[in-house]
Amino acid sequence: MMITNEPADGDDVLAVDVCVVGAGPVGATLACRLATLGARVAILDHAPLPPMEDPAFDGRAYAIAAVARRLLDDAGVWEHLPQATCPIEEILVTDGRPGEPASPLSLLFGREDADQPFGWMVEARALRVALNAALHTSPGITVLAPDSVQTADRGPQGVRVRTRSGRTVVARLLVAAEGRRSPLRDQAGIRVTRRPYHQSGIVCAIAHERPHDGRALEHFLPGGPFAQLPMAGNEHHPNLSALVWSERTALAQRLYELPPEPFAREVSRRLGKHLGAITPVGQRWIYPLSAQFADRYTDTRLALIGDAAHGIHPIAGQGLNLGFRDVIALSDLVGEAIARGQDAGAAGLLAQYQRRCRPANMLMFVATDMLERLFGNDNPVLRLGRDLGLAGVQRLPGLRRSFVRHAMGL
Repeated sequence: MMITNEPADGDDVLAVDVCVVGAGPVGATLACRLATLGARVAILDHAPLPPMEDPAFDGRAYAIAAVARRLLDDAGVWEHLPQATCPIEEILVTDGRPGEPASPLSLLFGREDADQPFGWMVEARALRVALNAALHTSPGITVLAPDSVQTADRGPQGVRVRTRSGRTVVARLLVAAEGRRSPLRDQAGIRVTRRPYHQSGIVCAIAHERPHDGRALEHFLPGGPFAQLPMAGNEHHPNLSALVWSERTALAQRLYELPPEPFAREVSRRLGKHLGAITPVGQRWIYPLSAQFADRYTDTRLALIGDAAHGIHPIAGQGLNLGFRDVIALSDLVGEAIARGQDAGAAGLLAQYQRRCRPANMLMFVATDMLERLFGNDNPVLRLGRDLGLAGVQRLPGLRRSFVRHAMGL
């Protein structure tokens, strides 16, 4: 396919190096990072992306690992965050049953295991504001939103995308960042393997009586993991935490629909009393949980990133951070190609991208799947084995530090 920068048939043609479809956290960060490396980028999304917005607190937050924090700095996003972030200083891993004390055989990751916070908690609305601001202030980025792909033609010489608004974008590389149901991935004939967990995740925030001191809790329960993640407080609620709570689907739906007071009681049965009285804050969200992986991450002048390429169980809180690692790998390769005057969508470049990302992502897929199988049951033999395993890792500082460095992306 021949690509030209000249208008054809009266079209409004935009010539760029990379066209990113999907302006979620992963796609938007990729566009910003590529722009800092000198690339011309078009980004499409079906939703409008105003430079700034101030939605109401909705209870959602992201745990940003150290490597992802550096990426957001490099991409010019972190500086636009409108609210304080909260560092994760400690992570306590426990095992138990609802309404019972946690097993005394636990695992604590502390500051002796890392020379910096394990991560930072960022409100979802704050990251959205920062991304939108960076997209509109970064040179080299053209935001096409609200808009979407009508046709996408890819060939040996380049990409031509026709949008529903009538724009035409010509590029060297097309990036699918549309999420788990990626149309571009499906159009390329890339197969996806899915693993249902028959669980749903409840996401919300709670205010609590006592400070969290930057400590996160990962409490393994028979129905699924229950995570409490420290957040920065505000004028109304000085002590705040985010919850990511997995349960079997039917029970999760019932819990999600509870009024605030009985919902708070159910949270306390799993959280314990160390944070004092709790109060639900903001909205609740519920999502079906499953894992999936694409058989390959590339096709002719096409790269998959983030959830379009992989989706894992939230048991380790690494889903978004895996997507950010995709961004680092792809933007490094594309930025280097552009600096050398080479083709940013060449087959060799895309092959390198897949080699850098897919094996590590598959290992994380397998690891989180095994953790869910090991901890998501009430078998007494397995319970004893996993508790002894947690206690064993607690006694091996070298192994703890190795786990920490991998989770932080260092």
